[in-house]
Amino acid sequence: MAAAASMATTSLTLSLLPSQGLRGSTRSLPVTKTQRGVSTKAGSNLITAKFDLKSPPYPMNALEPHMSQNTFEYHWGKHHRAYVDNLNKQIVGTELEGKSLEEIILVTYNNGDLLPAFNNAAQAWNHEFFWESMKPGGGGKPSGDLLNLIERDFGSFEKFAEEFKSAAATQFGSGWAWLAYKATSGKDKELEIVKSQNAVNPLVWDYLPLLTIDVWEVISMLYLFLFSVLIFELSKSLKFTFELCMFYQISLSNFHFCQNHP
Repeated sequence: MAAAASMATTSLTLSLLPSQGLRGSTRSLPVTKTQRGVSTKAGSNLITAKFDLKSPPYPMNALEPHMSQNTFEYHWGKHHRAYVDNLNKQIVGTELEGKSLEEIILVTYNNGDLLPAFNNAAQAWNHEFFWESMKPGGGGKPSGDLLNLIERDFGSFEKFAEEFKSAAATQFGSGWAWLAYKATSGKDKELEIVKSQNAVNPLVWDYLPLLTIDVWEVISMLYLFLFSVLIFELSKSLKFTFELCMFYQISLSNFHFCQNHP
């Protein structure tokens, strides 16, 4: 098995994740590039480039019942779109305009002293990668090089799955859990499970992401949905009008119910 794992290490870039879930893929790494559009401003010869919101790789109802179409539409159409739109506004006319999304992430990470465009650039990349990490009917045990590396570095696929789920469950607040490929000087390349806060992703640590879980937003939208249903039912039964006040980060303490008599 050691010999097989050694051979797998040298050929990892041939056929891994994420577009086919954990069953393997024919895509080469690195894996994601956000689309860019090119336009000419009216009345001038100035050509500008911007990032476009890439359509998901499958229909928005394709992940049901695990992710509903409403949740997908909200997550992709509101959150992901906002990151792309805000990034375009931030970089226009700056030295970042014309750079790739990965270049913007690395430059604006600034060794941990984040520059203003980092959050939108990294979240735009993270979300596109997140959609590519899933597929309808996906999951299950991989094969080939990826399975060899997982068994070498985690002992078994089952242990990897347990550690990966634990990393996501213990990520406090907004963030991500990642399976990443790490190249270390003087050692074999290896797979690692890492967690990151907010928009940070493994690219800034010179790791190659292979799979990710968005930890916070799905929980946030579930809270929003449940409290919306609660408010609707209360307003019907008590004949009161309730106002839902949401603040920057959605959590139980962020919901304020303002009761007004009719």
